[in-house]
Amino acid sequence: MEKCLLLGNGGREAVIAEYVSKDYRLYSIMPYANPSIAEYVVSSEGKYIIGDPFDKRLVRRFIQEENIENCIISSDNLLQEGLIDLARELGLKTFGPTSKGSKIEWSKSYALEIVEKLAPNMIIKNYRVTDVDELRQAIESYSGDDFVVKPEGLTGGKGVKVGGVHFNGKLEGFEYARDCLNSAGSVIIQDKVEGREFTVTGLTDGKNLVVTPTTFDYPYRFDEDKGPGTGGMGCLGFSNGLLPFLTEKDIKECAELMKKTINYVNKDNLEFNGVIYGGFFKCENGIKFIEFNARFGDPESLNILNAIETPFSELFTNIQNQTLSEENCKFNKTNTFTVYVVTPNYAIASSKEPISFELNKEEIESQGVKIYFSSTRQIDEGMYESVGNSRLFAAVTTDKSMEAAAKKVYEALEGNVDEELHYRRDIGKIYKH
Repeated sequence: MEKCLLLGNGGREAVIAEYVSKDYRLYSIMPYANPSIAEYVVSSEGKYIIGDPFDKRLVRRFIQEENIENCIISSDNLLQEGLIDLARELGLKTFGPTSKGSKIEWSKSYALEIVEKLAPNMIIKNYRVTDVDELRQAIESYSGDDFVVKPEGLTGGKGVKVGGVHFNGKLEGFEYARDCLNSAGSVIIQDKVEGREFTVTGLTDGKNLVVTPTTFDYPYRFDEDKGPGTGGMGCLGFSNGLLPFLTEKDIKECAELMKKTINYVNKDNLEFNGVIYGGFFKCENGIKFIEFNARFGDPESLNILNAIETPFSELFTNIQNQTLSEENCKFNKTNTFTVYVVTPNYAIASSKEPISFELNKEEIESQGVKIYFSSTRQIDEGMYESVGNSRLFAAVTTDKSMEAAAKKVYEALEGNVDEELHYRRDIGKIYKH
Protein backbone atom coordinates (compact mmCIF):
# COMPACT_ATOMS: atom_id res chain seq x y z
CA MET A 1 0.00 0.00 0.00
CA GLU A 2 1.43 3.39 -0.99
CA LYS A 3 2.00 6.15 1.54
CA CYS A 4 0.30 9.55 1.31
CA LEU A 5 1.17 12.73 3.21
CA LEU A 6 -1.74 15.03 4.08
CA LEU A 7 -0.84 18.51 5.35
CA GLY A 8 -3.40 20.71 7.12
CA ASN A 9 -5.47 19.87 10.18
CA GLY A 10 -8.98 21.35 9.95
CA GLY A 11 -12.36 19.78 9.27
CA ARG A 12 -11.61 19.80 5.55
CA GLU A 13 -8.50 17.70 6.13
CA ALA A 14 -10.43 15.42 8.48
CA VAL A 15 -12.81 14.33 5.72
CA ILE A 16 -9.98 14.07 3.19
CA ALA A 17 -8.14 11.88 5.70
CA GLU A 18 -11.11 9.51 5.90
CA TYR A 19 -11.26 8.90 2.17
CA VAL A 20 -7.49 8.82 1.61
CA SER A 21 -7.00 6.32 4.46
CA LYS A 22 -9.21 3.78 2.68
CA ASP A 23 -6.60 3.33 -0.07
CA TYR A 24 -3.30 4.63 1.34
CA ARG A 25 -1.23 4.58 4.50
CA LEU A 26 -1.89 8.06 5.78
CA TYR A 27 0.88 10.33 7.11
CA SER A 28 0.51 13.77 8.66
CA ILE A 29 2.39 16.62 10.33
CA MET A 30 0.05 18.56 12.64
CA PRO A 31 0.60 21.39 15.15
CA TYR A 32 -1.72 19.44 17.46
CA ALA A 33 -3.40 16.05 17.14
CA ASN A 34 -6.71 16.57 15.38
CA PRO A 35 -8.65 13.56 16.76
CA SER A 36 -10.22 12.64 13.41
CA ILE A 37 -7.00 12.80 11.40
CA ALA A 38 -5.11 10.91 14.11
CA GLU A 39 -7.78 8.18 14.08
CA TYR A 40 -7.53 7.73 10.29
CA VAL A 41 -3.72 7.72 10.41
CA VAL A 42 -3.76 4.93 13.00
CA SER A 43 -6.44 2.88 11.22
CA SER A 44 -4.40 2.99 7.97
CA GLU A 45 -1.19 1.98 9.80
CA GLY A 46 0.44 5.28 8.89
CA LYS A 47 2.18 7.81 11.10
CA TYR A 48 1.74 11.36 12.34
CA ILE A 49 4.05 13.72 14.18
CA ILE A 50 3.35 16.93 16.04
CA GLY A 51 5.18 19.78 14.34
CA ASP A 52 4.87 22.78 12.08
CA PRO A 53 3.64 21.82 8.57
CA PHE A 54 5.08 25.12 7.27
CA ASP A 55 8.59 24.03 8.33
CA LYS A 56 10.00 22.88 4.99
CA ARG A 57 13.06 21.25 6.52
CA LEU A 58 10.82 19.18 8.81
CA VAL A 59 8.50 18.24 5.94
CA ARG A 60 11.43 17.31 3.71
CA ARG A 61 12.97 15.12 6.41
CA PHE A 62 9.65 13.41 7.21
CA ILE A 63 9.01 12.61 3.54
CA GLN A 64 12.50 11.21 3.04
CA GLU A 65 12.67 9.22 6.28
CA GLU A 66 9.25 7.64 5.77
CA ASN A 67 9.67 7.09 1.99
CA ILE A 68 6.37 8.80 1.21
CA GLU A 69 5.23 8.66 -2.44
CA ASN A 70 2.16 10.94 -2.56
CA CYS A 71 1.13 14.32 -1.14
CA ILE A 72 -2.25 16.05 -0.81
CA ILE A 73 -2.65 19.66 0.32
CA SER A 74 -5.93 21.59 0.39
CA SER A 75 -4.99 24.45 2.74
CA ASP A 76 -4.74 27.93 1.22
CA ASN A 77 -1.76 29.10 3.30
CA LEU A 78 0.23 25.90 2.82
CA LEU A 79 -0.34 26.10 -0.93
CA GLN A 80 0.73 29.73 -1.07
CA GLU A 81 3.88 28.88 0.87
CA GLY A 82 4.89 26.29 -1.73
CA LEU A 83 4.59 22.98 0.13
CA ILE A 84 3.33 21.31 -3.06
CA ASP A 85 6.40 22.71 -4.82
CA LEU A 86 8.56 21.00 -2.20
CA ALA A 87 6.74 17.67 -2.59
CA ARG A 88 7.16 17.83 -6.38
CA GLU A 89 10.85 18.64 -5.98
CA LEU A 90 11.18 15.42 -3.95
CA GLY A 91 9.47 13.40 -6.69
CA LEU A 92 6.09 12.87 -5.03
CA LYS A 93 2.82 12.60 -6.94
CA THR A 94 0.75 15.57 -5.80
CA PHE A 95 -2.84 16.78 -5.47
CA GLY A 96 -2.97 20.56 -5.24
CA PRO A 97 -1.47 23.55 -7.08
CA THR A 98 2.01 25.00 -6.77
CA SER A 99 2.39 28.39 -5.14
CA LYS A 100 2.28 29.96 -8.60
CA GLY A 101 -0.86 27.99 -9.47
CA SER A 102 -2.63 28.93 -6.24
CA LYS A 103 -2.11 32.62 -7.02
CA ILE A 104 -5.68 32.62 -8.36
CA GLU A 105 -6.70 32.52 -4.67
CA TRP A 106 -4.01 34.48 -2.85
CA SER A 107 -4.11 37.38 -5.31
CA LYS A 108 -7.64 38.59 -6.02
CA SER A 109 -6.25 41.11 -8.53
CA TYR A 110 -4.62 38.29 -10.50
CA ALA A 111 -7.90 36.33 -10.56
CA LEU A 112 -9.78 39.40 -11.79
CA GLU A 113 -7.21 39.98 -14.53
CA ILE A 114 -7.71 36.42 -15.77
CA VAL A 115 -11.51 36.61 -15.75
CA GLU A 116 -11.43 39.99 -17.53
CA LYS A 117 -9.56 38.26 -20.36
CA LEU A 118 -11.61 35.07 -20.44
CA ALA A 119 -15.16 36.16 -19.53
CA PRO A 120 -15.46 39.98 -19.27
CA ASN A 121 -19.27 39.69 -19.12
CA MET A 122 -18.93 37.99 -15.70
CA ILE A 123 -16.92 40.82 -14.10
CA ILE A 124 -18.47 43.08 -11.46
CA LYS A 125 -17.23 46.69 -11.75
CA ASN A 126 -14.26 47.13 -9.45
CA TYR A 127 -11.36 49.40 -8.50
CA ARG A 128 -7.95 47.91 -7.71
CA VAL A 129 -6.48 50.48 -5.36
CA THR A 130 -2.82 50.90 -4.40
CA ASP A 131 -2.77 54.22 -2.52
CA VAL A 132 -5.00 56.25 -0.21
CA ASP A 133 -5.87 58.91 -2.80
CA GLU A 134 -7.10 56.23 -5.22
CA LEU A 135 -9.05 54.66 -2.39
CA ARG A 136 -10.72 57.94 -1.48
CA GLN A 137 -11.67 58.58 -5.12
CA ALA A 138 -13.05 55.07 -5.55
CA ILE A 139 -15.28 55.30 -2.47
CA GLU A 140 -16.39 58.84 -3.31
CA SER A 141 -17.76 57.49 -6.61
CA TYR A 142 -20.51 55.72 -4.63
CA SER A 143 -23.62 57.52 -3.40
CA GLY A 144 -23.70 55.49 -0.19
CA ASP A 145 -22.16 52.33 1.23
CA ASP A 146 -23.27 50.28 -1.79
CA PHE A 147 -19.81 48.79 -2.26
CA VAL A 148 -17.76 45.80 -1.14
CA VAL A 149 -14.23 45.83 0.31
CA LYS A 150 -12.03 42.87 -0.64
CA PRO A 151 -8.56 42.38 0.86
CA GLU A 152 -5.97 41.38 -1.71
CA GLY A 153 -4.65 38.27 0.05
CA LEU A 154 -5.86 35.27 2.05
CA THR A 155 -8.26 35.94 4.92
CA GLY A 156 -9.69 32.50 5.68
CA GLY A 157 -13.05 33.41 4.15
CA LYS A 158 -13.63 36.22 6.65
CA GLY A 159 -12.03 39.32 5.08
CA VAL A 160 -14.60 40.45 2.50
CA LYS A 161 -16.96 43.06 3.96
CA VAL A 162 -20.21 44.26 2.36
CA GLY A 163 -21.64 47.75 2.80
CA GLY A 164 -24.84 47.81 4.84
CA VAL A 165 -24.07 44.34 6.18
CA HIS A 166 -20.57 44.39 7.68
CA PHE A 167 -20.05 48.16 7.77
CA ASN A 168 -22.37 51.17 7.68
CA GLY A 169 -21.60 54.34 5.76
CA LYS A 170 -18.73 55.42 3.53
CA LEU A 171 -16.45 56.41 6.40
CA GLU A 172 -16.59 53.00 8.07
CA GLY A 173 -16.02 51.30 4.73
CA PHE A 174 -13.12 53.63 3.95
CA GLU A 175 -11.45 52.92 7.31
CA TYR A 176 -11.66 49.15 6.83
CA ALA A 177 -10.38 49.43 3.23
CA ARG A 178 -7.50 51.65 4.39
CA ASP A 179 -6.49 49.02 6.96
CA CYS A 180 -6.47 46.40 4.20
CA LEU A 181 -4.46 48.71 1.96
CA ASN A 182 -1.88 49.40 4.66
CA SER A 183 -1.58 45.70 5.40
CA ALA A 184 -1.19 44.36 1.84
CA GLY A 185 -0.32 47.35 -0.34
CA SER A 186 -3.53 47.02 -2.34
CA VAL A 187 -7.25 46.52 -1.85
CA ILE A 188 -10.25 45.97 -4.13
CA ILE A 189 -13.41 48.08 -4.02
CA GLN A 190 -16.26 46.46 -5.90
CA ASP A 191 -19.87 47.29 -6.72
CA LYS A 192 -22.42 45.70 -4.43
CA VAL A 193 -24.74 43.62 -6.59
CA GLU A 194 -28.12 42.01 -5.98
CA GLY A 195 -28.21 38.29 -6.59
CA ARG A 196 -27.97 34.78 -5.17
CA GLU A 197 -24.50 33.75 -4.07
CA PHE A 198 -23.30 30.22 -4.82
CA THR A 199 -20.14 28.21 -5.33
CA VAL A 200 -19.09 25.65 -7.92
CA THR A 201 -16.37 23.13 -7.10
CA GLY A 202 -14.40 21.32 -9.77
CA LEU A 203 -11.83 18.52 -9.64
CA THR A 204 -9.09 18.92 -12.24
CA ASP A 205 -6.08 17.05 -13.55
CA GLY A 206 -4.71 20.26 -15.03
CA LYS A 207 -6.47 19.70 -18.34
CA ASN A 208 -9.90 18.19 -17.70
CA LEU A 209 -12.53 19.38 -15.21
CA VAL A 210 -15.27 17.43 -13.41
CA VAL A 211 -17.86 19.45 -11.51
CA THR A 212 -18.88 18.07 -8.13
CA PRO A 213 -22.41 18.34 -6.69
CA THR A 214 -23.11 22.02 -6.00
CA THR A 215 -23.29 23.04 -2.34
CA PHE A 216 -25.00 25.82 -0.41
CA ASP A 217 -23.01 27.34 2.47
CA TYR A 218 -24.29 29.20 5.55
CA PRO A 219 -21.51 31.70 6.35
CA TYR A 220 -23.27 33.87 8.93
CA ARG A 221 -22.77 33.17 12.60
CA PHE A 222 -26.39 33.17 13.83
CA ASP A 223 -29.79 31.89 12.76
CA GLU A 224 -31.61 33.83 10.02
CA ASP A 225 -28.23 34.73 8.46
CA LYS A 226 -27.49 37.30 11.17
CA GLY A 227 -24.20 38.28 12.75
CA PRO A 228 -20.67 38.34 11.35
CA GLY A 229 -19.41 36.20 8.50
CA THR A 230 -17.54 33.02 9.39
CA GLY A 231 -15.69 30.23 7.64
CA GLY A 232 -19.06 28.44 7.40
CA MET A 233 -21.63 27.25 9.95
CA GLY A 234 -23.22 24.58 7.79
CA CYS A 235 -23.70 23.32 4.25
CA LEU A 236 -26.20 21.51 2.03
CA GLY A 237 -25.90 19.43 -1.10
CA PHE A 238 -28.96 18.21 -3.02
CA SER A 239 -29.36 14.81 -4.66
CA ASN A 240 -29.68 16.31 -8.16
CA GLY A 241 -26.35 18.13 -7.77
CA LEU A 242 -28.01 21.54 -8.19
CA LEU A 243 -29.52 24.23 -5.96
CA PRO A 244 -33.17 25.31 -6.19
CA PHE A 245 -32.28 28.61 -7.90
CA LEU A 246 -29.72 27.20 -10.36
CA THR A 247 -29.98 25.49 -13.75
CA GLU A 248 -27.62 23.14 -15.57
CA LYS A 249 -26.86 26.06 -17.91
CA ASP A 250 -25.72 28.21 -14.96
CA ILE A 251 -23.33 25.51 -13.76
CA LYS A 252 -22.03 24.90 -17.28
CA GLU A 253 -21.21 28.60 -17.69
CA CYS A 254 -19.25 28.66 -14.42
CA ALA A 255 -17.49 25.39 -15.23
CA GLU A 256 -16.43 26.73 -18.62
CA LEU A 257 -14.76 29.73 -16.98
CA MET A 258 -13.05 27.47 -14.42
CA LYS A 259 -11.73 25.15 -17.13
CA LYS A 260 -10.45 28.08 -19.21
CA THR A 261 -8.77 29.48 -16.07
CA ILE A 262 -6.96 26.19 -15.42
CA ASN A 263 -5.79 26.07 -19.03
CA TYR A 264 -4.60 29.67 -18.75
CA VAL A 265 -2.67 29.03 -15.52
CA ASN A 266 -1.14 25.85 -16.98
CA LYS A 267 -0.28 27.31 -20.40
CA ASP A 268 3.49 27.13 -19.78
CA ASN A 269 3.83 24.44 -17.08
CA LEU A 270 1.54 22.21 -15.04
CA GLU A 271 1.08 24.50 -12.05
CA PHE A 272 -2.45 23.49 -11.11
CA ASN A 273 -4.27 20.25 -10.37
CA GLY A 274 -6.58 19.21 -7.55
CA VAL A 275 -9.52 21.47 -6.77
CA ILE A 276 -10.70 24.79 -8.19
CA TYR A 277 -13.62 26.35 -6.41
CA GLY A 278 -15.38 29.40 -7.83
CA GLY A 279 -17.68 31.86 -6.07
CA PHE A 280 -20.43 33.45 -8.18
CA PHE A 281 -23.60 35.55 -8.05
CA LYS A 282 -26.70 34.74 -10.08
CA CYS A 283 -28.08 38.16 -11.00
CA GLU A 284 -30.88 39.38 -13.26
CA ASN A 285 -28.26 40.27 -15.89
CA GLY A 286 -26.46 36.95 -15.73
CA ILE A 287 -23.82 35.08 -13.73
CA LYS A 288 -21.15 37.28 -12.10
CA PHE A 289 -17.75 36.19 -10.82
CA ILE A 290 -16.75 36.72 -7.16
CA GLU A 291 -13.52 34.80 -6.52
CA PHE A 292 -11.53 31.61 -7.00
CA ASN A 293 -10.21 29.25 -4.36
CA ALA A 294 -7.43 26.81 -5.17
CA ARG A 295 -8.56 24.04 -2.80
CA PHE A 296 -11.63 22.44 -1.24
CA GLY A 297 -13.90 24.71 0.74
CA ASP A 298 -14.70 24.02 4.37
CA PRO A 299 -17.50 22.98 5.02
CA GLU A 300 -18.19 22.28 1.31
CA SER A 301 -15.63 19.45 1.23
CA LEU A 302 -17.54 17.60 3.96
CA ASN A 303 -20.60 17.41 1.73
CA ILE A 304 -18.77 16.72 -1.52
CA LEU A 305 -16.58 13.88 -0.27
CA ASN A 306 -19.49 12.25 1.56
CA ALA A 307 -21.23 12.06 -1.83
CA ILE A 308 -18.27 10.69 -3.82
CA GLU A 309 -18.72 7.21 -5.25
CA THR A 310 -15.34 6.73 -6.92
CA PRO A 311 -12.55 5.50 -4.61
CA PHE A 312 -10.06 8.27 -3.85
CA SER A 313 -7.17 6.19 -5.18
CA GLU A 314 -8.84 6.04 -8.61
CA LEU A 315 -9.46 9.79 -8.54
CA PHE A 316 -5.84 10.44 -7.58
CA THR A 317 -4.51 8.13 -10.32
CA ASN A 318 -6.64 9.74 -13.01
CA ILE A 319 -5.48 13.18 -11.89
CA GLN A 320 -1.84 12.06 -12.16
CA ASN A 321 -2.44 10.54 -15.62
CA GLN A 322 -4.56 13.49 -16.82
CA THR A 323 -7.38 11.08 -17.66
CA LEU A 324 -10.04 12.55 -15.35
CA SER A 325 -13.59 12.45 -16.73
CA GLU A 326 -17.22 12.23 -15.64
CA GLU A 327 -17.05 8.50 -16.44
CA ASN A 328 -14.30 7.81 -13.89
CA CYS A 329 -15.27 10.38 -11.25
CA LYS A 330 -18.80 9.74 -10.05
CA PHE A 331 -20.98 10.94 -7.18
CA ASN A 332 -23.94 9.34 -5.40
CA LYS A 333 -27.33 10.96 -5.92
CA THR A 334 -27.90 11.74 -2.27
CA ASN A 335 -28.66 14.74 -0.08
CA THR A 336 -25.79 15.83 2.16
CA PHE A 337 -26.16 17.89 5.34
CA THR A 338 -23.51 19.50 7.55
CA VAL A 339 -23.71 21.51 10.79
CA TYR A 340 -20.62 23.00 12.47
CA VAL A 341 -20.42 23.25 16.25
CA VAL A 342 -18.31 26.18 17.46
CA THR A 343 -16.95 27.91 20.55
CA PRO A 344 -19.28 30.52 22.12
CA ASN A 345 -16.94 33.36 21.08
CA TYR A 346 -16.35 32.18 17.52
CA ALA A 347 -16.32 35.20 15.14
CA ILE A 348 -17.55 37.43 17.99
CA ALA A 349 -14.68 37.97 20.44
CA SER A 350 -10.92 37.58 20.14
CA SER A 351 -10.43 35.46 23.26
CA LYS A 352 -8.57 32.24 22.47
CA GLU A 353 -8.59 30.75 25.96
CA PRO A 354 -9.19 27.01 25.50
CA ILE A 355 -12.47 25.60 26.67
CA SER A 356 -12.99 21.95 27.55
CA PHE A 357 -16.16 20.11 26.64
CA GLU A 358 -17.73 16.67 26.67
CA LEU A 359 -18.91 15.02 23.48
CA ASN A 360 -20.70 11.70 23.17
CA LYS A 361 -19.20 10.94 19.74
CA GLU A 362 -20.12 7.26 19.78
CA GLU A 363 -23.78 7.99 20.47
CA ILE A 364 -23.94 10.59 17.69
CA GLU A 365 -22.28 8.28 15.18
CA SER A 366 -24.55 5.38 16.19
CA GLN A 367 -27.41 7.52 14.80
CA GLY A 368 -25.85 7.67 11.35
CA VAL A 369 -24.12 11.04 11.77
CA LYS A 370 -20.35 11.38 11.25
CA ILE A 371 -18.19 13.67 13.41
CA TYR A 372 -15.20 15.45 11.86
CA PHE A 373 -13.01 17.41 14.28
CA SER A 374 -11.47 20.76 13.39
CA SER A 375 -9.88 23.10 15.97
CA THR A 376 -10.01 20.50 18.74
CA ARG A 377 -7.72 18.15 20.63
CA GLN A 378 -8.73 15.20 22.80
CA ILE A 379 -7.75 15.41 26.48
CA ASP A 380 -9.47 12.29 27.88
CA GLU A 381 -12.10 9.72 27.03
CA GLY A 382 -15.10 11.71 25.79
CA MET A 383 -13.38 14.99 26.78
CA TYR A 384 -12.01 17.53 24.33
CA GLU A 385 -10.44 20.98 24.32
CA SER A 386 -10.71 23.84 21.85
CA VAL A 387 -7.63 25.06 19.99
CA GLY A 388 -7.97 28.79 19.43
CA ASN A 389 -11.40 30.33 19.00
CA SER A 390 -12.88 28.57 16.03
CA ARG A 391 -15.03 25.74 14.72
CA LEU A 392 -14.77 22.65 16.88
CA PHE A 393 -16.30 19.85 14.86
CA ALA A 394 -18.81 19.15 12.11
CA ALA A 395 -21.75 16.76 12.16
CA VAL A 396 -22.44 15.30 8.70
CA THR A 397 -24.94 12.88 7.22
CA THR A 398 -26.58 11.83 3.95
CA ASP A 399 -30.15 10.76 3.22
CA LYS A 400 -32.71 10.31 0.45
CA SER A 401 -34.50 13.50 1.57
CA MET A 402 -33.06 16.75 2.88
CA GLU A 403 -35.67 16.91 5.61
CA ALA A 404 -34.67 13.48 6.90
CA ALA A 405 -30.98 14.40 6.80
CA ALA A 406 -31.57 17.59 8.80
CA LYS A 407 -33.70 15.77 11.36
CA LYS A 408 -31.03 13.09 11.78
CA VAL A 409 -28.25 15.61 12.49
CA TYR A 410 -30.21 17.81 14.87
CA GLU A 411 -31.63 14.89 16.84
CA ALA A 412 -28.16 13.36 17.15
CA LEU A 413 -26.66 16.62 18.44
CA GLU A 414 -29.47 17.26 20.94
CA GLY A 415 -28.37 16.02 24.36
CA ASN A 416 -24.98 14.79 23.15
CA VAL A 417 -23.24 18.18 22.91
CA ASP A 418 -22.37 20.49 25.81
CA GLU A 419 -24.98 23.24 26.16
CA GLU A 420 -22.29 25.94 26.21
CA LEU A 421 -21.30 25.15 22.62
CA HIS A 422 -23.07 26.87 19.75
CA TYR A 423 -24.48 25.80 16.39
CA ARG A 424 -27.07 27.17 14.01
CA ARG A 425 -30.44 25.47 14.23
CA ASP A 426 -31.83 26.68 10.90
CA ILE A 427 -29.49 25.04 8.40
CA GLY A 428 -31.62 23.90 5.48
CA LYS A 429 -34.53 26.18 6.30
CA ILE A 430 -33.50 29.38 4.46
CA TYR A 431 -31.79 30.31 1.21
CA LYS A 432 -31.47 34.08 1.62
CA HIS A 433 -27.90 34.84 0.59
